[in-house]
Amino acid sequence: MAITQKSIKILWSASGGRCAFPGCWERLCYHEAEDAAPFTLGEMAHICGDKPGANRHNSSQSDAERDDYQNLILLCPTHHTLIDRKENEAEYTVDALHKMKAEHEAGVLARLEVEPMMTKAEIARALLPLLEENRQSWAQYGPHSELALSQPHNEAAHAVWVSERLSVIVPNNRKLAAELEAHRGLFDTGELATITTFLMHVRSYEQWVQDAIPYAAVKRFPVDFDDLIRGLADGGT
Repeated sequence: MAITQKSIKILWSASGGRCAFPGCWERLCYHEAEDAAPFTLGEMAHICGDKPGANRHNSSQSDAERDDYQNLILLCPTHHTLIDRKENEAEYTVDALHKMKAEHEAGVLARLEVEPMMTKAEIARALLPLLEENRQSWAQYGPHSELALSQPHNEAAHAVWVSERLSVIVPNNRKLAAELEAHRGLFDTGELATITTFLMHVRSYEQWVQDAIPYAAVKRFPVDFDDLIRGLADGGT
């Protein structure tokens, strides 16, 4: 068997596209450098080794269990190699790796904690960098980007776009949604209508990324939400 697309998507989004090894936090998706194409270097390491003789191999596991999200941890190449060295097996046990993964994913979730803010302008200024990062990801790697249109069969470039959706856009959308939900009382009726449309987009987009709905069912990103946030950040109240 092979790791399913569902497990890949859950792992990359839960890990925030970062190496789970303590103190590393390396981004596992790289953009263009000079003439090089964008690429990913994240490695989905098996906690219980996938083959007999591999570190922490559990012969009682089924193939499906072995390649399931629960048995995978996202690492950079350096730390994947480190945990799989035979001389390190006693240190990087199954329990130790599960703990490492859980603590890392908890850290990713902690970034979504709501920050108390007093004005709409303050909220907008906090959210604008997230919107801009999403916009840049879409513009550079999305299906209508220059890269995608000029190299439609570039698998490495497509892999970067998938990674950007999972590790940048979805986490940013969650943060945007959490802050907006927590501060609904600051917005007027017209603004709330725009915000509600954006929240519908966020929910449907994540469902699509996780293969729960077809792309045709995704609520399109409301341009007026972008206009609202930028207008408030530029001097609204």
